[in-house]
Amino acid sequence: MDGLKALVIGLGVVIIVMVVTIAVTLANRMNPHHPAPAAAVDIVLGEPPGTHMVSVAPAGDRLAVLLQGGGPDRLLFLAPDGHVTGRVSLHQ
Repeated sequence: MDGLKALVIGLGVVIIVMVVTIAVTLANRMNPHHPAPAAAVDIVLGEPPGTHMVSVAPAGDRLAVLLQGGGPDRLLFLAPDGHVTGRVSLHQ
């Protein structure tokens, strides 16, 4: 009878450990600080010929892209889906 009692207690502990492991795994996967990777997006900016990217830098949840050539230097702000949300240009 003591062996059966130890077996039931042991299996109860295993069940508790498994439930805690599942709960922690779900909490980690639902954590907003670790978002799922974004899908790849092909972006065509439609800038004039001769334009080239000088640099790309994060700007909050956007990307800031510095462009030169094909007109005055300009800075574009791109949303994660690839559309231009802002533009700063230097008039020459």
